Amino acid sequence: MSVVVTHTASDLNPEAALTTLTDLVRDDLELCNRLIVEHMDSPVALIPQLAAHIVAAGGKRLRPLLTLAAARMCGYRGKRHAALAACVEFLHTATLLHDDVVDESNLRRGQASANALFGNKPSVLVGDFLFARAFQLMVRDGSLRVLAILSQAAATIVEGEVLQLVTQNDTATTEEQYLQVIAGKTAALFAAATEIGAVVADRPEAEALALHRYGHDLGMAFQLVDDALDYSARQAELGKTVGDDFREGKITMPVLLAYERGTEEERVFWRRVLEEREQTEADLPQALSLMQRHRAFEDTLARANDYGQSALEALACFPDGPERRSLAEIVGFCIARAR
Repeated sequence: MSVVVTHTASDLNPEAALTTLTDLVRDDLELCNRLIVEHMDSPVALIPQLAAHIVAAGGKRLRPLLTLAAARMCGYRGKRHAALAACVEFLHTATLLHDDVVDESNLRRGQASANALFGNKPSVLVGDFLFARAFQLMVRDGSLRVLAILSQAAATIVEGEVLQLVTQNDTATTEEQYLQVIAGKTAALFAAATEIGAVVADRPEAEALALHRYGHDLGMAFQLVDDALDYSARQAELGKTVGDDFREGKITMPVLLAYERGTEEERVFWRRVLEEREQTEADLPQALSLMQRHRAFEDTLARANDYGQSALEALACFPDGPERRSLAEIVGFCIARAR
């Protein structure tokens, strides 16, 4: 599996891009992390216990990092962006808790998921708690514009997840519907996370729109790569199981391309394993073979690269500087995860 990314030297070492971004906003990130811990607290002991489990499993904090860097790139020098970055992380974490319940997932980033450890009901309720904390942080910020952006993102995320449920197991799903799903469930929060950087800095509308486009297209690229990775041996390195989407019958870009380009006999196979959910141990290797035959991996990643290039173009209106360069390098990081 390969992908062409043409824009930054850090593509040679994509992890370096994330390290650079983290170092660039380290003080802001430390404040953000303190606020996350503070607002996870509750006299109901199970809430901070369960919330701490998933937040500590917490990945790379990519979305809050984007908020912090975007605000700094726009010249903001206050502290509001740290609380809003914590808000973004709470929204993201709440959706992860709910997603794992919906998907019946037992692993999250290679560790036991919260629902596997604590049960479905506590996971859903603590997800609701984190949503509530996010909205408390929005209200405390006091900006109706910020509240509008983040609340709209929260609604759009849920719409994307529900649309995914509707299209799941349906091989008649179109590429347009699939893109609508990932625009909702993933790209909406990326877009909001970056757009509010311009809002807190009181920058012109054109810059807010540019950052919205950057975040949206970065999120689209990120999810396309994720969907390709589900069928890649790289999954094991990332602490995930190969073929989870296949077993759940999710219609993602690699499946869409293999189905569309396949023979009628191949389409019968896809309908059996995805719509009827009749799967044997031999079916995942067969699916991988069909995807390779029809270049589904390469073309999924080519689409991700196109979105990545669009994200880079959106940064053109900002002056050169360490934050802009770092945000550009993050595009390479997101796409090069597929290597």
